[in-house]
Order: sequence, then structure tokens, then C-alpha cells
Amino acid sequence: MEEISIEDFAKIQMKVGTIINVEDVDGADKLLNLTIDIGEDNPRTILSGIKEFVTKEELVSSQCVVVANLKPRKIKGIESNGMVVASFIKNEDGSVETFSIVRPDKQMKNGSMLS
Repeated sequence: MEEISIEDFAKIQMKVGTIINVEDVDGADKLLNLTIDIGEDNPRTILSGIKEFVTKEELVSSQCVVVANLKPRKIKGIESNGMVVASFIKNEDGSVETFSIVRPDKQMKNGSMLS
């Protein structure tokens, strides 16, 4: 594992957000198109490869942690503006045994920073 300095880590902005909408992505088996309010003027569109682990219904209105300062990236023709933080345990064959979206343990204001 590559080590980074505290200065490098300090560049990462993680914020709490509320997922307000979830849609499938045409032609993608693993991607979901999430609309997430992270306390800015407009909600963010974030694509995440979590479709096989969660249902759309369990995501809507739930909070999550978002890496907010990633450069935008086009995926399947849709601009993704961040990353949902998740944790997983893999089996020996590389398949995912356990998956969890990182969430605050109590309701937080959208845009709350993590440190």
C-alpha cells in the first residue's frame, strides 16, 4: 500500500450528502446514477458502481459520504461529479462478500465535512 502525507490527505474533501434520486444507467449492469444533495446550490450527479449491492429504494433519502473534489468524469456519456465512499470485503475469488456504503451514524446537515 502506498503511503501518502497528511498534506495529500488534507486535499481530499469528503462531505455528507443525502441521496435524493436514483436511476439506472442505460447499457450499464453495475452503475447507478445518483442525485445527491451535498449542501451546494445544486445537487450533484454521481455515478456509482453499486447496483448489484443495494436497491434504489434503500438509497433514496439516505445519507452517504461523498468525495466532493474529484475532477468530473464522463461515464456512459454522463458527467459524474464525485464518488460515494463504500467499504467491502472480498472473497478469495475476488467476488464481494460484504458491502456497505459509508454513512454517518446520525442525521447530519448536508455538506458537513469529514476529517
